[in-house]
Amino acid sequence: MASSFTKEITALPEHIDVLGHVNNAVWVQWMEQVSVEHWMQDADPAHVDAYIWVVTRHEVDYRGNVTAGETVTARTWIPDPPRGARFDRLIEFTGPDGKVKVAARSTWAMLDKASGRLMRVPAQVAAPFL
Repeated sequence: MASSFTKEITALPEHIDVLGHVNNAVWVQWMEQVSVEHWMQDADPAHVDAYIWVVTRHEVDYRGNVTAGETVTARTWIPDPPRGARFDRLIEFTGPDGKVKVAARSTWAMLDKASGRLMRVPAQVAAPFL
């Protein structure tokens, strides 16, 4: 079973746009935040030191609104093994009503920190997440 990471996030006044709900750009920031925290929690510290991840694609479905003071539960996981240097990560933000407010699929690519070059994801790097 895939490893997952869960975190509660409360919308603050600075997250709210002119329409009175969490701004789309904030959802993307939260997606990156929970993804990085998942990596930091489950990755081997040697891998954290050696590699860095960059987003190559986001696909986001906005299904509901969240206003200031509301808390969502963010959950992220990696559903499939990597393909070369890339893998997809799924992210859902669920409201207190149990409904998914935002669902996303992000594609990430792994870089070697020392060289900055794209590299194939080794099996031992992927293993804790699959």
